[in-house]
Amino acid sequence: MDVTIRPATAEDEDAVVALWRACGLTVSYNDPAADFRFARGRGASDVLVGADAAGRVVASVMVGHDGHRGWLYYVAADPESRGRGLGRRMIAAAEDWLRARGVAKVHLLVRETNTRVVGFYEQLGFEVAPRVMMSKWLTGAP
Repeated sequence: MDVTIRPATAEDEDAVVALWRACGLTVSYNDPAADFRFARGRGASDVLVGADAAGRVVASVMVGHDGHRGWLYYVAADPESRGRGLGRRMIAAAEDWLRARGVAKVHLLVRETNTRVVGFYEQLGFEVAPRVMMSKWLTGAP
């Protein structure tokens, strides 16, 4: 599938959020539009989109780093376009984005309800890393 990968613009917000919803990547306690606006076009983060020949957003990845490690979020490919290499291309674009900023390692988290994607990431060289993830709400519980 012929796509152009580029940084998202403010005008892409509705299409990107709709894609994330279609891919089952949203949860009730996160506002995906706020996540999009928070990450887009920052020095340490961005949202990359894959647009088809008609300009329709068919893939995305949110990428960022903490100065030490890179992180990927909202990796999405239009469900009707899966199997055409979109996810692989978005991961590669995010990795290039990180390399250009001198980031040597990338992480991603997979919700336990979304384990069907683990094999996809393993094919791209990711490994399941035995870690204990801890979190704390700074704004109160959802």
